[in-house]
Amino acid sequence: MTAPASRPLRLACIDADAPPLFGLAAAPGGRAGYEPAVAELIAAELDRDLEWVIMPWGDMLPAVRDHAVDAVLCGQGIIPARQELVDFTRPYGVFHEGILMRRGEVVPDPSGLVGKRIAAIRASANYNLASSFAGAEVIEFESEHVYEDMLAALRSGAVDAVCDDDVVFVPLGNSDPDFELAFVVKTNNPWGIGVAKDRPETFAALDGALTTIIADGRLRKVWEQWLPTLDYPFADYPFEEG
Repeated sequence: MTAPASRPLRLACIDADAPPLFGLAAAPGGRAGYEPAVAELIAAELDRDLEWVIMPWGDMLPAVRDHAVDAVLCGQGIIPARQELVDFTRPYGVFHEGILMRRGEVVPDPSGLVGKRIAAIRASANYNLASSFAGAEVIEFESEHVYEDMLAALRSGAVDAVCDDDVVFVPLGNSDPDFELAFVVKTNNPWGIGVAKDRPETFAALDGALTTIIADGRLRKVWEQWLPTLDYPFADYPFEEG
């Protein structure tokens, strides 16, 4: 049973300009990008208005557990450390991870990162990958504007590289004069919607809505709209869950 239509679906996310994933909340017309489009489809399927609750990265999962929001739909790779805190729906995306460096300084593979400082979000799949590169130093970031802070550190020379999901590097590696995508590691990280473990009815509603928009092709349409250079990961739906 879904919640009354009069109560909005409140989803946590950071406020960052990270196209094509999402844009700033203050942008003309509101937040736009792949994740906002997914959220809008889910809210429509549940017959609820959508409300974004903006907060720092490190506050999102605690806000879910404290029922300050209904869920988090914001770059949450489904990794064991997060699964200990919340339950995740089936994935709405599967992404790889990339290494962004200053233009002209790129290396072709992890062996070139020995002695380099790599920025990564604390307690993330990106941090785990960066930590696996032998001889590299991982610099943790966790702030209200974590993505912009990592890019600023790379631009200034405070770090030598940024490890993040390939989806956020799509525009940077091709158009930003300061940055270049060094390489991509095909990690196949699933991203899901995080829900408090003691809210099974909310989990069932969100997971059910997501299942429906995958099955009827609506998710694929927004993927192809916002992420046309990335392979759609659910082409063989229905798929077996791992």
